[in-house]
Amino acid sequence: MLKLTVWKGADTLRIIAGQLKGRKLAAPADKLIRPTPGKVKEALFSMIGPGLEGNVIIDLFSGTGSLGLEALSRGAEKAYFGEKSKAAVQLIADNISRLGVGDRCRLIRGDWKEVLLQIHEPADMIFLDPPYEAGLMQSCLETIWQLKLLAQDGIIAAEHDAHQILPDNIGGFSKQKVKKYGNTAISIFILTSEETGQ
Repeated sequence: MLKLTVWKGADTLRIIAGQLKGRKLAAPADKLIRPTPGKVKEALFSMIGPGLEGNVIIDLFSGTGSLGLEALSRGAEKAYFGEKSKAAVQLIADNISRLGVGDRCRLIRGDWKEVLLQIHEPADMIFLDPPYEAGLMQSCLETIWQLKLLAQDGIIAAEHDAHQILPDNIGGFSKQKVKKYGNTAISIFILTSEETGQ
């Protein structure tokens, strides 16, 4: 059985704001899963703004589920969590349960492509945090575009190594801005004006 623990004093593993503010999240005792650092998470939600009410969220490569659960705390209506690792899936399920938000969540185990193929509605916010060394970001963005999984006014927040520079245009998405926080960078993508018809 996977040993779970709560990392005391780690803001990464707490809900920062919203209805569930301050609630603790579980993490594996061996720390093999890499949560988004607390300062980066806080900066990310500052970048995307407060307007999450009623949003549909996709948290791909979910890890602890921290980003999707933070979005739910801030008013999102529904979150899809995708993970390949059995241990991570158990961890996310535990965190969903301890926050009591199971009725607003769908947890999908599988490779990232398999996860995306099981989602049949466009999302307002998509979090992408693949392993930095895996080189998956561009493929993820192209697949999301091909499957039309981003709503017209939606945002993709791509977390990656600060030394990696993503192209300005991938599929039907254009990079809106990039912010760096130590070794981590967040690139924000939106649909291009051609795709939105503007």
